[in-house]
Amino acid sequence: MTSQTPPRRGRLLLLCQDRPGIVAAVSDFLFRRGANILHSDQHAAEDGHFFMRIEFDLADLDERLPDIRAEFEGKVSQLFGIATRWTSTARRKRLGVLVSREDHCLQELLWQERSGDLDAEIACVIGNHAGLEAATTLWGVPFHFVPVTKDAKGEAEERQRRLLREAGVDVVVLARYMQIVSPAFITEYADRIINIHHSFLPAFAGAKPYEQAHERGVKLIGATAHYVTADLDAGPIIEQDVQRVDHRHSASDIRRRSRQVERTVLARAVSWHVEDRVLVFGNKTVVFS
Repeated sequence: MTSQTPPRRGRLLLLCQDRPGIVAAVSDFLFRRGANILHSDQHAAEDGHFFMRIEFDLADLDERLPDIRAEFEGKVSQLFGIATRWTSTARRKRLGVLVSREDHCLQELLWQERSGDLDAEIACVIGNHAGLEAATTLWGVPFHFVPVTKDAKGEAEERQRRLLREAGVDVVVLARYMQIVSPAFITEYADRIINIHHSFLPAFAGAKPYEQAHERGVKLIGATAHYVTADLDAGPIIEQDVQRVDHRHSASDIRRRSRQVERTVLARAVSWHVEDRVLVFGNKTVVFS
């Protein structure tokens, strides 16, 4: 699938208890409303839950989607106890990116948006340091400098949230943003804040994972993109990857080699989220290919 999806295309994600007839009922419902199913993927988990993602084409989708959603709730969801998420690709999701000093993850997102590999619009970048303003505005993206101090962290975060609302942001990306966000922030963007942690979680959570990895003499270093929850570095994992190191690599070497993993892992996770490929269930995710 390319980022240039037709404006008539819709996506349906659903979650329910597994039982016979779900796929038939959903497919029949879409067929009877003139939809052409382009792609369907489903997963029945060992615990008895059922997950499904469908892409479909339908004429006048944006105008008809509210009525179709309501009909589905009344005719299919109630019968099977289905929780759904319907989206249209006519509107690209808008990203708000929070950064600190390091630019590698931000640059990857900016490049992928410009090249068309990321099917989203970076609406704004907010930094608690001013150093990445030039790198951001070079791409024509608004940059807001919001310093965060110990005595005024609440006020700074409220300004950040106001800027995100004004920009119409759907998804918040913490691209090596080295601050903890508040429970109120997390609640406002539940399952819509994606963080990149510079280790292969659950190993080396918290501060200084490069140094921790070096001290332990690990042979694999990694990065983890996950949704942010109130528990530090413990939210549902979207994507991970690793790179091999050995005794010859210093902590600085590990830091340098990790950057490539971090930028690609975060970009993949953000791309999958905006393409509606991720379903959160408890503290896990189902990621559809």
